[in-house]
Amino acid sequence: MKQANNASGRPGLIGRRDVIGMVGGTAVAWSLAARAQGRALPLIGFLNSGAADRSKGFLVGIPRGLNEMGFVEGRNFAAEYRWADDHLDRLPALAADLVQRRVAVIVTGGGTQPALAAKAATSTIPIVFFTGDDPVKFGLVPRINRPGSNLTGFNFMISELEQKRLGLLHELVPTAGVVAALCNPHGWRAAAILTEVAGAAKSLGLELVTINASNSAQFDAAFAQAEHAGAGAMLVTAVELFTVNRANRDRLVELAAKHRLPAMFSLSETVETGGLISYSADPVDGYRQVGVYVGRILKGENPGDLPIMLPTKFTLAINLETAKALGITVPPLLLAIADEVIE
Repeated sequence: MKQANNASGRPGLIGRRDVIGMVGGTAVAWSLAARAQGRALPLIGFLNSGAADRSKGFLVGIPRGLNEMGFVEGRNFAAEYRWADDHLDRLPALAADLVQRRVAVIVTGGGTQPALAAKAATSTIPIVFFTGDDPVKFGLVPRINRPGSNLTGFNFMISELEQKRLGLLHELVPTAGVVAALCNPHGWRAAAILTEVAGAAKSLGLELVTINASNSAQFDAAFAQAEHAGAGAMLVTAVELFTVNRANRDRLVELAAKHRLPAMFSLSETVETGGLISYSADPVDGYRQVGVYVGRILKGENPGDLPIMLPTKFTLAINLETAKALGITVPPLLLAIADEVIE
């Protein structure tokens, strides 16, 4: 993938002109104000596996939480942003760079890998992560209620929501007796996800066909296989191959349309670009909770004493234009409970 240019001229580092373009100049104004004041403000390091122009939840939610705790960038804290632009191999160096800058807190988003990179880089600087994986299972913290280390954060519960997604897909396309579950067999969440989905399919009386794709080059063949298996719908499981990279998400949407296969996704951003339906925890609210934790840590609380947070708000998104193109009439009840309807 071509590396995005930025005003800083350094790979993965976002410059002030880039921030202006993304968030209307607010962040750069605050940063410049901080420098002008000449005070040593607490420095927060932000580490994300994706790109700034598609990290709305990260850039919007966290400041909201910090504001709730009385923190405003440029007034009583400064910030440094590091973006891997989907190149996960850059994360260790980006995390190390933040540590070298002696940040007060590191905030990670865009999957589990940024949190693991930050954890490997420091055992003393507080880290607040946002992940869709079980943080205990994947080695971020030893326990949920009292992490007891320099890490705490938010669990987006991606795997745990697959049962709900399959149920909603069944409500939308009740005639689909065979459902394909698209999965990356090598993905971190694969085993947990397939266990969840298999149980849900059995309870709904559905025949589940597992379709594997280990990389984007296998997407076309995967959809052809689903069609050959007689699948009437597809659950695109929430593994990182299908969620982190926007090009991959867009390609899956294109293939679902090409094969006229109703597909359930795990991110509302996918529905905004043409996907049929998605169900997920609200990322902006999740990142807001992360911001609250960062504020509490800046006020002196120990991250090891702060329990891992879970979602409290969820988003059901439906694209009516896509439904119409597929000849699907969205049930009124499903439409009534949708949080986002794209017409």
